[in-house]
Amino acid sequence: MDKQYIVQVDDNYHYADESERYCAGTFAMLNQAIQVCEAITIESLKSVYEPGITAGKLSSQWAMFGDDPFITGDVDDVAFSARKFITEELCTKIIKEIETVTQ
Repeated sequence: MDKQYIVQVDDNYHYADESERYCAGTFAMLNQAIQVCEAITIESLKSVYEPGITAGKLSSQWAMFGDDPFITGDVDDVAFSARKFITEELCTKIIKEIETVTQ
């Protein structure tokens, strides 16, 4: 039996409302599922960006309104945590990328 890693995505705005959850795919390899979670998290951070935002505020906006991916399936432990993935450095990098493109 092959292992399967399922990426589920919760909506922080509708915290604990499983009817707002969606599946972003099923993967044979854990690293693929983690990459998808990272990409979803980064896109979600970008979606809550607003001009002049700080890294701390970007993280807070994500925590209120962003997508929160996680992995289910053949995992014994938490394989990905967006809350741990989102750092001040990541937020600063995203802000710089957006502001460089929009200048």
